[in-house]
Amino acid sequence: MKSFFIRTLSSFVFVVLMLMATLWHPIAFAGVFGLILVVMEYEYWKITLGNRFRLEKLLIAGASLYAFAIVFLHQYGYPVTKGMLLLFPLFPVVFFIRQLYRSDEKTIESYPFLLLPMVYIALPFCLFHLFWSIGPDGYSGIRLLSILILLWASDVGAYIFGTLFGQKNGHKLFPSVSPKKSWEGFFGGVAVALAAAYLLHYLQFFTFSLPHCLVLGLLVASFGTWGDLVESQIKRKFGVKDSGKIMPGHGGMLDRFDGALLAIPVAAAYLACFGLI
Repeated sequence: MKSFFIRTLSSFVFVVLMLMATLWHPIAFAGVFGLILVVMEYEYWKITLGNRFRLEKLLIAGASLYAFAIVFLHQYGYPVTKGMLLLFPLFPVVFFIRQLYRSDEKTIESYPFLLLPMVYIALPFCLFHLFWSIGPDGYSGIRLLSILILLWASDVGAYIFGTLFGQKNGHKLFPSVSPKKSWEGFFGGVAVALAAAYLLHYLQFFTFSLPHCLVLGLLVASFGTWGDLVESQIKRKFGVKDSGKIMPGHGGMLDRFDGALLAIPVAAAYLACFGLI
């Protein structure tokens, strides 16, 4: 009962934080998601590298935040100058020079683990900016919140259908990476995401046509599942259950946004191809 209460309270705080970040003001969005970005990168490094390479981690986290801020300023309507863009390469310059002066011979072997978060985590978070806008009526984060709702709906559907139909006699989705996930849970997650997409269209959270909404729901549910499996593979490789403890009863931020790391780029690409963002 205590565990259930902790999980419920943690979920409530998380949802309130997401609502505030997506609906209140773009500065609130930038502050909350920028912080989550850095936390997720450090969770990834904790899993893969432990406490080593502190300066290198700081440089990469700084570069990720800088890229996040540049895209935010562009979306916000602030003129991004060439000088601002040319500052970005200084981060990797300092990073690689730093490696020359390390005595650890295995430093080069750690390059992929140090640099991967920029592609795996920072890039999708930069694409989050494409889902909010500032128009004649001011800031709107409804579309961004709607994408997150699709992800949450898929997770809830997968959990419910997986528990009811996939635990005992179900068909395993990817047993070598995540033994508990089932095809029943996957299709249940897709079904709930499609229902959520229809509801979001009906409520006019999404302003584009219903077919686009349904395709978006399918893409988010499918690639969100793959994103979950990718993080599960990383944790399984390093023998870790949760990415962190920042959300009691739920794990870390990487556990909460693992699906978004693959779903957001695909959703952004789809909507951009049809001129919807």
